[in-house]
Amino acid sequence: MSEFQGKTAIITGASRGIGEAAARHLAELGANVVLAARSASAISKIADEIKGQGGKACAFACDVSDHEAMAALINHAVETYGRLDILVNNAGLIDPIARIADSDVEEWGKVIDVNVKGVYYALRYGIPVMEKQGGGTIINISSGAANAALEGWSHYCASKAAVLRLTGGAHLEYASSGVRVIGLSPGTVATEMQVSIKASGINPVSQLDPSVHIPAEWVAKTIAYLSGPGGDEYVGQDFSLKTDEGRAKVGLPAV
Repeated sequence: MSEFQGKTAIITGASRGIGEAAARHLAELGANVVLAARSASAISKIADEIKGQGGKACAFACDVSDHEAMAALINHAVETYGRLDILVNNAGLIDPIARIADSDVEEWGKVIDVNVKGVYYALRYGIPVMEKQGGGTIINISSGAANAALEGWSHYCASKAAVLRLTGGAHLEYASSGVRVIGLSPGTVATEMQVSIKASGINPVSQLDPSVHIPAEWVAKTIAYLSGPGGDEYVGQDFSLKTDEGRAKVGLPAV
């Protein structure tokens, strides 16, 4: 029997890309999955497909930048499946890409609301549930941008640096309660975000050939790996999928 059988996982940003791939993969492994995103129709369709293949899934439409919605999401998962074992903070924005003096103030702030506050709200409401049941795993999708400045990405780099510190802070405060908090830096992934980055023409990442981006399914497999015993080595820090060593641990090919 899979180690995920009977466990419950919430995945934010589950309407496409990494989030969708993670929801499908964890369901295949036996987990009950709660798909969260703003697009109710998209996540409902994916949840129905998962159930049609014998998996257990439900959809909960919410905006991660709304703390009341995030509290309701956590409550919904517990009320539906009785527990919360895995929480994947994947929802994130990078648009609009612009240099600081050219950026739109409201849109810049919206990225912080989603990428930083959304993760904080998930931690704020998810950790008490995990503490009460004796433990759980929280995976924050990070980025190499957490440790580097990139032209046009001031909002994204700042937000991912903040998430890295949230990962470390949550680990420091709750590891003793059995709550594992791990960051996952996947590198460039073949998702719609890369389409926006390519179209911007700003900084070297926009110049990458699409062939170098890894599939979202690789990230999904890494989420499952870190949700199991493999994650113990990386609590409180970011696991990088850009290295051959990291990929080998997950069972993925080197590039």
